[in-house]
Amino acid sequence: MLQTLRNAWKIEELRKKIIFTLVIILLYRIGSAIPVPFINTEQLTAFFTYRSNTVLGLLNVLSGSALSQATIFALSIQPYINASIIIQLLCIAIPALERMSKDEGEEGKKKIAAITRYSTVGIGLLQGFAYYMLIRNNNLLQADAATNIWAAIVIILTFTSGSALIMWLGEQVTEHGIGNGISIILFASIISRLPTSIISTIRNIGTGEGDLRWWTAVLMYIGAILMVVLIVFVNDAERRIPVQYAKRVVGRKMYGGQSTHLPMKVNMSGVMPVIFAQSIASIPATIAAFTGKEDSWILRVFDTSSITYAVIYFLLIIFFAYFYSTIQFNPVEVANNLKKNGGYIPGFRPGKPTSEFIQKVLNKITLFGAIYLGIIAVTPILISHFSPSSKLTGLSLGGTSIIIVVGVALETIRALEAQMLMRNYKGFLD
Repeated sequence: MLQTLRNAWKIEELRKKIIFTLVIILLYRIGSAIPVPFINTEQLTAFFTYRSNTVLGLLNVLSGSALSQATIFALSIQPYINASIIIQLLCIAIPALERMSKDEGEEGKKKIAAITRYSTVGIGLLQGFAYYMLIRNNNLLQADAATNIWAAIVIILTFTSGSALIMWLGEQVTEHGIGNGISIILFASIISRLPTSIISTIRNIGTGEGDLRWWTAVLMYIGAILMVVLIVFVNDAERRIPVQYAKRVVGRKMYGGQSTHLPMKVNMSGVMPVIFAQSIASIPATIAAFTGKEDSWILRVFDTSSITYAVIYFLLIIFFAYFYSTIQFNPVEVANNLKKNGGYIPGFRPGKPTSEFIQKVLNKITLFGAIYLGIIAVTPILISHFSPSSKLTGLSLGGTSIIIVVGVALETIRALEAQMLMRNYKGFLD
């Protein structure tokens, strides 16, 4: 990875893209440190510290601690993620949106993107209002702002505009930087919490809080390293379907006759199922927490270390893994392209039999990839449920974070390698 970054830095165009991405991340982190007025941030931070192992703690991790400090980027990218989920599901349910996304080409994609942006602002307003109600119901506002309607408007609109600005920053990274902008911003949010998490763990070991022993923390971090190795291994794994091209004569030249393969990634959908599943699974507890109902049964059932949350989270990961593989890979289209180019899979007739075989293989590898993602995400939650002291290491929130961080890092490196290959392709004349 370091060699890839070093080689990319030598290319002027890629160097500009990397610098642009880093500048956007810097602006995002600056915005995550600017507090919204009229809020008692010290009491709010203490409030989130007490609830660090609940759904509020998970949302705080994904925002890079901006939520617990009530900064202008407190809502982070959650409104955009929720809007993307809703619009993509509606594209399947509503024929007009499906035609717009598939048949209208680039223009249709622009319209879908515009609808997603407007939906992000709407969801940002709702979440901004809910966050304001959480702050007000727990007496975390400053004394002169508790009954001031203008203070409420400023707070809600600041949160909403912050989420819209993050969406714009992510789009700029996607267009002018390296990799997927929203994923990069989420990556920066999680990484920014790493030093604080390590310091907190060391402090807990020193004070003996929760009977946390040094060897427990070491085992947890070793497990996290092994998890990273497994994620890297599976992300690079693929199923290769053999493809044979028939010989054909065009003019005086003969084409085809070579053997190749059709690569199918085991984890085709990357980290998106985890991001979307986490957003959906945390909705009930988020609503309960934002309405200020501290003793709500929803908070207990959907706590991030509860069995119910783990089961729902696991099932949602499987659902979104299949959902994304269906969107990204069309077996019928692949089979038709093979047929047009004179290719076939040995043992299967071109056309429908080939598409059915590819669909069968796709279902199998998607199931494996979904179960793999689910196990990686849920195992730390289960360990946290049965071992209270492990919560002090942040492990219950770390499983999701590790998958996202490693997945985004690998995708970004692959994007860099692809761009370097385009600019430094070596043919047989070199």
